[in-house]
Amino acid sequence: MKNPIPLRRSIFPIQFSQKAVAKTDICSMLEAANWAPTHRKTEPWRFKVLQGSQKDSLGSFMAETYAQTASKFSAIKQQKIRDKIAQSPVVILLCMQRDPAECIPEWEEVAATAMAVQNLWLQATLLGLGGYWSSPSYCDQMHDFIPFNEGERCLGLFYLGHFEGSLPQRTPGSWEDKVVWYN
Repeated sequence: MKNPIPLRRSIFPIQFSQKAVAKTDICSMLEAANWAPTHRKTEPWRFKVLQGSQKDSLGSFMAETYAQTASKFSAIKQQKIRDKIAQSPVVILLCMQRDPAECIPEWEEVAATAMAVQNLWLQATLLGLGGYWSSPSYCDQMHDFIPFNEGERCLGLFYLGHFEGSLPQRTPGSWEDKVVWYN
């Protein structure tokens, strides 16, 4: 198995083909996400998978929510919001369910959810799928579109699809420049 970590990239909806994403692939990604580390086993990650007409309704909701909440409205940006949804065969709402007992700090549950998303993304990479995590400012309005449990909130959207062409190039900075050793 090839190491997916150096291959993981943001692949944007405009790069997606309209080829459907198999449900088995989505399930494989969600299973990988479920193996993320979690403090006190709260497993706070939650996913809402949108396809077809429900995904199209999300596009309309997001465009309208943007129009209502934007401090500086742009019709071009509103259309781009609609386009990203239309270009994506699948959109996954990335959510976090806060532990009702609040036995651990909230940031740990956000971090665990982010690790679950990284697992999901790496599995997408292994499957030859492209993805992109976006966190628009109106994520906190998603509960007006689709039911959320008490204490659950949206941390972003994961746009998912097949893509054609080569992976965008990326050369990270040296890891050694980001480490301080203490002996």
